[in-house]
Amino acid sequence: MKGKDLKPHISIFGRTNVGKSSLINAITNQEVSIVSAEAGTTTDPVKKSIEIFGIGPVIIHDTAGIDDVGTLGKQRIEKTRNIIPIIDFAILLITDNLFGKYELDLINEFEEYDVPYILVHGKSDLNALKDITINDIRKFTAAEILEFNLFDNELLQNLINKLVELMPENAYKSKSLFKELINPKDIVLLVTPIDTEAPEGRMILPQVMAIRDILDNYGICITVRETELGDLLKTGIKPLLVVTDSQAFKYVNQVVPSEIQLTSFSILFARYRGNFQKYLEGTPEISNLKDGDRILMLESCTHQLSCDDIGRYKIPKWLKKYTGKELSFEYSSGLCTFPREMEEYQLAIQCGGCVITEKQLNNRLKPFIKRGIPVTNYGMTIAYVNGIFDRVISPFKTELN
Repeated sequence: MKGKDLKPHISIFGRTNVGKSSLINAITNQEVSIVSAEAGTTTDPVKKSIEIFGIGPVIIHDTAGIDDVGTLGKQRIEKTRNIIPIIDFAILLITDNLFGKYELDLINEFEEYDVPYILVHGKSDLNALKDITINDIRKFTAAEILEFNLFDNELLQNLINKLVELMPENAYKSKSLFKELINPKDIVLLVTPIDTEAPEGRMILPQVMAIRDILDNYGICITVRETELGDLLKTGIKPLLVVTDSQAFKYVNQVVPSEIQLTSFSILFARYRGNFQKYLEGTPEISNLKDGDRILMLESCTHQLSCDDIGRYKIPKWLKKYTGKELSFEYSSGLCTFPREMEEYQLAIQCGGCVITEKQLNNRLKPFIKRGIPVTNYGMTIAYVNGIFDRVISPFKTELN
């Protein structure tokens, strides 16, 4: 998943041939999606990056018809439904006075995943939305119902204005990684190992975001590799906070004096985007794991694997050593699809989530939390098995009270 996917996501849903592709082309003012009278023209979800004044950059999705038929149709519908947990806003398009099970199923999923939505009655120049249909819809949802057709620019502008009005604020307003952690002029020391997983010639996104966030908070940022950490501390510079890559926790914990606060990039992102309280509650459940327990590693991006891969190799090895148990590990990358039923897992461990939105990350965790399955993340797991969990969460006093 590329960095552009950090923008808020808007998706258009509806039955086949209701005009979803025409609507997305109208909103983007481009021929993004193929328009055809033939059912099933849109197969995989199509997405386009656009700018909406009042919101900013967004990703807008076109999807296959929710009433698609046949074996391929079922696969298209599944891909359409898999998008719901990762989006920030939904448009449900209806036409021909059709409103029934297909639309109700979508509305139920929008509400399950806390996705705000509106209903748009398309082709309004060809058929009017009857009062009885509006009354039927009102029995099931209080969502806005807007009229739309391709030949009325005013109706298009009304739709765009409604998107600006209803788009969740946190979908496009940036937050701070270091909120309530630092003040102007405070020194923050970032420990950034350069190992086999580090990208050639650049820094990874969490490190870049941390540097920018410190500067935005008028702090003083110092960045070193772990091999120069001791040399830096010998100069007499005393940072308020040290943030390290979680994989270097054991060494950094030994080198950094106990009176200096310590945490990791992964834990910062857990607080920034994840359900931090549930992570705090779920991490100690590591000590309750038993032989044969299944652990699901939730990866947010696809990447080339190496023998040093943190989620595939290192964390499983450390957990087995710490618990002394025979544990089974499975992996899920990208969307909210899992190798088996969620109830079969005893723990879910989420990566830092630096390349996905807050909505996407929390909706990946939500089904586990709903079922009472403990959740944690990479950084907290590594801290726990190294016996420094209390130290690395202590900077977050607000959340701990």
